[in-house]
Amino acid sequence: MEKLACFLVAVAVMVLTSYLASAYDPSPLQDFCVAIDKPKNAVFVNGKFCKNPNLNVAEDFFYHGLNIPGNTQNLMGSNATPVDVDQLPGLNTLGVSVARLDYSPSGLNPLHTHPHPHVSEVLIVLEGTLLVGFVTSNPENRLFSKVLNKGDVFVFPFGLIHFQYNIGHTNAVAIAAASSQNAGYHRSQCSVWIKSTHQS
Repeated sequence: MEKLACFLVAVAVMVLTSYLASAYDPSPLQDFCVAIDKPKNAVFVNGKFCKNPNLNVAEDFFYHGLNIPGNTQNLMGSNATPVDVDQLPGLNTLGVSVARLDYSPSGLNPLHTHPHPHVSEVLIVLEGTLLVGFVTSNPENRLFSKVLNKGDVFVFPFGLIHFQYNIGHTNAVAIAAASSQNAGYHRSQCSVWIKSTHQS
């Protein structure tokens, strides 16, 4: 019986440690690892090939374009311009990305999550007025929401479904920062229904 108890404890420890080991973007083994698509003379780290550090230049850590408004002429009246490792290779292994979010009046960034389960997000409103919120997981499914104005900041805890809705009469702009080099985006199935019933 004692051997069985020791075995079960060992299995439990292995399960817990393996979960924690894969829960976050891995820490870099070097100062940075600029992502490249062509593997010639490169090392594979964190899902991307690393450029030879001796060949890195300032442009590897630079992105231009978040000053350009996104096209909000769509069903949701919103647009996200992501800057993740695919647009800014210097983000590889750093565990961070950003996006510009544009909203027309009544524009909605519908209920969504991010595919990596441990992505938290910070939203900073640059222009306009947004109603934002997130819903906790079971069993409560509690809604936390707030109206944000220019200069306000709101955080969406990791893994929770969340949204932003422009309740103002003018366009709104926000910057979102995520705790992953490639946060991704998964829209909730009921999002289209919510937007279409709101406009009725």
